[in-house]
Amino acid sequence: MATIVADQVSSKERVVPGSINIPIATWPATATIDEAATDAAKISSEIIDSLNRSLEKEDWEAIAELFVDNGYWRDQLGLTWDFRTAKGKERIINLLREGHHLLSVHIDQTRPDTGPQIVSLRYDGSVRGIQFFTSVTTRFGSGEGVVRLVQESGKWKIWTLFTSMTNLKDHEEAAGQNRPNGVVHGARAGRKNWLDRRRDESNFENSEPQVLIVGSGQAGLSVHARLKMLNVPTLTIDRTDEIGDAWRNRYHQLVIHDPVWYDHLPYIKFPDFWPVFTPKDKMADFLKAYADMLELHVWTKTELESSAWDDEKKQWTVVLKRKHSDGSTETRTFHPKHIIQATGHSGKKNEPKFKGMESFKGDVLCHSSDFRGARQSAEGRKAVIIGSCNSALDIAQDYYENGYDVTIIQRSSTTVMSSKSVLQLVFGSSYYEGGPPVEQADLASYSVPQEVSKANHADVNTLQQAFDREILEGLNKAGFKTDRGPMDCGLIFKYLQRGGGYYIDVGTSQLIIDGKVKVKHGHGIDEILPNGLRLDDGTELPADEIICATGYQNMVTATEAIFGADVASKVGDVWGFNDEGETRIMWRRSGHPGLWLHGGNLAMCRYYSRLVALQIKAQIEGLAP
Repeated sequence: MATIVADQVSSKERVVPGSINIPIATWPATATIDEAATDAAKISSEIIDSLNRSLEKEDWEAIAELFVDNGYWRDQLGLTWDFRTAKGKERIINLLREGHHLLSVHIDQTRPDTGPQIVSLRYDGSVRGIQFFTSVTTRFGSGEGVVRLVQESGKWKIWTLFTSMTNLKDHEEAAGQNRPNGVVHGARAGRKNWLDRRRDESNFENSEPQVLIVGSGQAGLSVHARLKMLNVPTLTIDRTDEIGDAWRNRYHQLVIHDPVWYDHLPYIKFPDFWPVFTPKDKMADFLKAYADMLELHVWTKTELESSAWDDEKKQWTVVLKRKHSDGSTETRTFHPKHIIQATGHSGKKNEPKFKGMESFKGDVLCHSSDFRGARQSAEGRKAVIIGSCNSALDIAQDYYENGYDVTIIQRSSTTVMSSKSVLQLVFGSSYYEGGPPVEQADLASYSVPQEVSKANHADVNTLQQAFDREILEGLNKAGFKTDRGPMDCGLIFKYLQRGGGYYIDVGTSQLIIDGKVKVKHGHGIDEILPNGLRLDDGTELPADEIICATGYQNMVTATEAIFGADVASKVGDVWGFNDEGETRIMWRRSGHPGLWLHGGNLAMCRYYSRLVALQIKAQIEGLAP
C-alpha cells in the first residue's frame, strides 16, 4: 500500500507525511435474516466456544476459518503490547503465530444490551448481522471486546473481532471497592493531616516521580489520573501560569465544537447541568477543578530545562526550573522512567514568512493561536484572515460581530459540516442525552476497524451532503469552495488523516453566503503591504489586522523542540495511519524508550489515557518488555 505524496493529490486527499490513505472497507453481502428463526445467542456461543478451543490448541488456521474472507481482528493490548489490526485470514494467522497473550473470550451477559442481538451493521440498515460484547482474559489481565457476525455462504462467521486489555492482574485501579480509606484511626504521634500530606506528596519532598508528563491540558491530566489510580507516582509540568491556560489563552469567542456527551473525562464526568457545547474558559476552569479533585501533582510555571535518556539504567535525567507564586525559583532534578509528551494534537505553529511583513503598519499581524479577540465596536476596521478552517472561520465571526469588514483568503477547499449534522449524524447513535454509558459507547466506537469506520463515514457523508445541501451550495456559490474529505468520507477522516482542513459550522457559513464575510479563493499571498496585503493575482486588500490561521506542524516538531533532534529522529512522524489502519506513534511505544505521546480531543484522551497508563504500569512492574 503506497503512501501519499502531497503534490500528487488534491487537497482533500492529502494526509500527514508518511501516512496511508487507508481504503474503504467493502461491505459484506448478507442474506435477509429471518429474525424469528435465528437464535443469536446459540450462534454466538458456538463461535466463541470454537474460538476458545482453538486458542487452547494453538490452532491458528481453525481460528482464521471462523472469519469471513476479508474479516478483521482489531486488538489493543489484548493480544500483544501494541495496537494491531489484521485483515484477512492469512494476516490473522500470522498475527497469532507471532505470539500473543490472549487466553479466552466470553460473551458478556451482564446486561441485556451487551448480549447477542441482531442489529444493523450499516447506517442505512442494508447490512445486518449479530453483535455482542465480550469479556477478555489474558495472561496479564482482563479486558473487553466486541464481535460482529455476518452470514457467508449460509454460515455465520466473524466479520469484525475486537479484543482489548483494560485491567492488569493484581494491579487494579484504586477506585470503587479498592478506594483508599482516607484515614488511619488511633493515636499517632506527629500525625499529618490530609493537607500536609498532599503538600508533601505534590512537592516530592522525599520521593521522585516514576512518570513525568509535559503538558497539563486534557491529555496530560487524563493520563495522570489513570496513572494515579494505578499507584504510579506521577508529576505533570506546564510552563503556563495555571492549569487550563491552554484553553483559557485562546481566542475570546472559542467554544468547543464537540458535544458534552462525547467529551467526558475519566472518573469525573461533566454534571447534568453542563451546556452541550463548552466555552473555552469554562473548560479551563473545569480542568483546574479536575486536577484538584483527583489530587494530581501539577507544577505550573515550570520549564523542562534539560532531559537525557540513560539506556543502561533505563531512566531519564530531567532538570526542572519551577517558579513559585512569591517569585522565587527552584531547580529540581528527577529520574523518571517514563516521560509522556502531552503538549497538544500538533507541533509548532505554521507561521508563514511573507515578504514585507516587517513593513506592516496595522495593529495586529499574528498567528491564530496568538489572537485574543476582536476589538469591540470596531466599525470601519478591516480584517483579513489567511486560512479557511475552524479557527479562521470562528475568528471571522468574532470580527464580524464587532463591526469589522472581514475577508477570508481560502487557498484550497474546506470540508464543511454543520454542527447540527455532527450531533445527529456523527454522534447521534452513540453519544447523546440519555444514551448508553460513555464507556459502552467508546467500546462500540473504538472496536470498529478503521477501514470499516471509513466506510461508515462514507455513508454519513452522503447523508450529510443532503442534510447540509443549502449551506454547501450557498458557500460554493459565494466563492468558498468545499470538499467531501478523503475518498468522500467527510470531516472525521480529514481530521484523522490530515489533522485539519475542515470547519464545523456554527454560524460563519451563513455570513459568507449572505456576503457579510467576503472570500478570496484560490490565491496565495504575494506580499504584506504597509496597510494590507497583495495576493498572487495582484489584488490588493486593505487591512488593519491580519490573522494567519495557517495551522500547525506535525506533533514531532514539538518533540524535537522539547527533547532534541536525536530523540525526535527515533520517533518519526506522528498521526495518520500505518498500513494496518492504526494511528501512528500516538498512545503506543514511540520508537524512543521511555517516551510516550498522548493527545487528541477530549474523547480520545479519555479513551486512550487508560491504554497508555496500562502500558507504562506493565513496564514498571516488569510485565511488558
